[in-house]
Amino acid sequence: MTTTDFTPQEQQWLQSARLMGHEAGEALKGFFRRRDLDIEDKGSAYDIVTEADKASERIIIDHLHHQYPNHAILSEESGDDHRQAQCQWVIDPLDGTVNYSAGLATYCISIGLKVDGQTSMGYVYAPTLGEEFYAIKGKGAYGPYGRLQAKPTTELQRAVISTGFPYDKATNPDNNLDRFAQVMPRVRGIRRLGSAAMDLCYVAAGWLDGYWELNLKEWDACAGELIALEAGATVKRYRNDHGICILASCPGIAPELLAMVE
Repeated sequence: MTTTDFTPQEQQWLQSARLMGHEAGEALKGFFRRRDLDIEDKGSAYDIVTEADKASERIIIDHLHHQYPNHAILSEESGDDHRQAQCQWVIDPLDGTVNYSAGLATYCISIGLKVDGQTSMGYVYAPTLGEEFYAIKGKGAYGPYGRLQAKPTTELQRAVISTGFPYDKATNPDNNLDRFAQVMPRVRGIRRLGSAAMDLCYVAAGWLDGYWELNLKEWDACAGELIALEAGATVKRYRNDHGICILASCPGIAPELLAMVE
């Protein structure tokens, strides 16, 4: 199956996501590494928003209001518009804000589309790196080098894994440090990319063998989760008491990794 197998409707969704992503990406690149970047706390010094997040979100939402006026929108900075609609766009206009604010290029725009509550399209674009990932439900996932396929790794000791830590890590003892300590000695390495959407896409691309994280939001996971699933990764939301807790992994190591992190 190739992208030519997408229906006209699916092609339109993807074209819209690309248009929004690339325009928002140009705005993000314009703010990137500026010393006068405006940064605000969202409740703590660990959870921040920048003027670039807001500019990117405005571009995407303006496009959606113009092209899909009857669709609902859930976005990180604006929240849920609470519209009752068959289709809902789930947006993170800048995933990896801490990286971005520090001048690190591992950040992206994440755009998912849910139809009747099920994610049907996922699109992730990393502007500075020039990396683009996308998937249509049931029709595969694609990235910078064509169709994506999770790695066939079966030995945990040969795996490179990524993870992240919740914003309340300083005050909540359920902050993933205990799981990190369990996994670290048993894998080749653990990395901290700082962008959940990119972690999920990198598992899909076979650049990571696995990823887990606690306390994500729907906009963090929506698009990347579908991309990882369509690439053949094992993806599981494994707890319901601390936001979205997600594991994405090569199928061959997923049971062993899940047992250590859930």
